[in-house]
Amino acid sequence: MSEIPAKPVALEARETGEDGRRFSPSVARNREPIRDVFAQHVARDGRVLEIASGTGEHGAFLTDELTGLEWTYSDVDAHSRVSQAAWVAAATHDRLYGPLALDASLPDWGEAEAEPPWDVVVSINMVHIAPMSAVEGLFAGAGRLLKPKGRLFVYGPFGRDGIMAPSNARFSEDLKRRDLEWGVRDLNMELLPLASLADLILLDVIEMPANNLAVMFERT
Repeated sequence: MSEIPAKPVALEARETGEDGRRFSPSVARNREPIRDVFAQHVARDGRVLEIASGTGEHGAFLTDELTGLEWTYSDVDAHSRVSQAAWVAAATHDRLYGPLALDASLPDWGEAEAEPPWDVVVSINMVHIAPMSAVEGLFAGAGRLLKPKGRLFVYGPFGRDGIMAPSNARFSEDLKRRDLEWGVRDLNMELLPLASLADLILLDVIEMPANNLAVMFERT
């Protein structure tokens, strides 16, 4: 597993506090809408494994807001794990765990495999800035590690049946200029087949601000 990617994964400038916690402008914009969808359609309690946790803000915010959640961070990026560890240390409760060093593209997710089946697997703004091997691994891993009726929650920009919002199309082209393996994925044409292979069924798709989607799958 590569500890530190050759290029930065973040697409925005992020501030770092004196205690090591990093802060993302995009999280500040989308955390409340994600919380609302999570509470209504995913889970208010249970054990959550987040893939590519980034700054760690989503886990910290959601466990503060939804006090039945136990949240475990993971990331392939060592710099991101430093921020996640700082959020764990700063938490006023004991329901944040990790971070685990985890590469979603691998067939074995290390420490996450040794845990009891997870209630929820979460991926927020990952699949468009990851190679397709990691996207495939995300679905395979969720199918492997979720308990029956467990949920996979995926959030970000997507196309549907070859149609994409103009802003997402421009964003996808910009991503591909940065890395040919990146790009906005098509939910119906690319992700649903991966879900089927992993015994995951599509539960709901909810339109979110800024042409993002919140997508919920359930383990059969």
